[in-house]
Amino acid sequence: MKPETKNTALIILAFFSIYVIWGSTYMLNKVAVGELPPFFLASIRFTSAGLLVFIISKAMGKSLAITRKQFINAFIVGVLFLSFGNGVIVWALKYVDSGFAALEISAQPLVVLLLMRILQGKPIKLMSLFGVVLGIIGIVLLVSQKEIVTKEGSVVGMLMIFACMLSWAYGSLFVGKADLHKNFFVNTGYQMITAGITLAVVSLAFGEQWIAPNNWGERVQWSMVLLILFGSIVAYTSFNYLLKTVSPDKVATSTYVNPIIALSLGWYFLNEEITTQSIIAAVVLLTGVYFITTTRTSITIPRFSGKIKK
Repeated sequence: MKPETKNTALIILAFFSIYVIWGSTYMLNKVAVGELPPFFLASIRFTSAGLLVFIISKAMGKSLAITRKQFINAFIVGVLFLSFGNGVIVWALKYVDSGFAALEISAQPLVVLLLMRILQGKPIKLMSLFGVVLGIIGIVLLVSQKEIVTKEGSVVGMLMIFACMLSWAYGSLFVGKADLHKNFFVNTGYQMITAGITLAVVSLAFGEQWIAPNNWGERVQWSMVLLILFGSIVAYTSFNYLLKTVSPDKVATSTYVNPIIALSLGWYFLNEEITTQSIIAAVVLLTGVYFITTTRTSITIPRFSGKIKK
């Protein structure tokens, strides 16, 4: 098999991970946060996943050596993506449905494109902008439903999720130019470990009760196993790989597909309602994905080599 073919196959698998596996994490987090404090939950998830990444890396003969600058950058990325970007979303899931959370985050591609324009001077292609507009229309159709926005605490949850979306968008751009460990798998481990420790400190600061795993319900135990192995190690590693391989606005399209997965799983497992309006909105969202993913950008797309080409 030619290297180009292998690279294409890996990119496809990575996109599958951030589209489908990440789409399922909303439902899994919703199940777990029903019993566990949110920051404690997130801390256990990322600390465990980070340690497993390091163990796997050593077994594969990968070096864990890291420079001071790389460690600081990994810490920053861990905070942007995981400590704040994910930990607060888990907290918000106490007040909003899993599908709703995923739907709000679907606005992230627009934020990424605007930040690329403001911070990097990158032009926004007309068809990409059209795709984002379609995505936003789909979101409006979904979240404007009375039965969703009138739930107690939903407004606070929406605002906090929006803050997380900004954190993820900026983090996506930061990773593209940051000096990080040359191996994206090891890099993932450092981000998770630092985020897990940060979340543990936050959990203690908020006075959350730490509950031993043997006292968790069976559904919560299985949810945590899936979140650690697939939602964290597989999907997040794929995310880091894609940020170094394709442009940030392409990676951000996962936030359009994730809601469809989240809505379906929330409906099937958690009895979250899917209305006709939700189905129409889903079609609009996927149409937006088509226009964004099929539009050529002016951004150089480097092959992964540990460093971004200038």
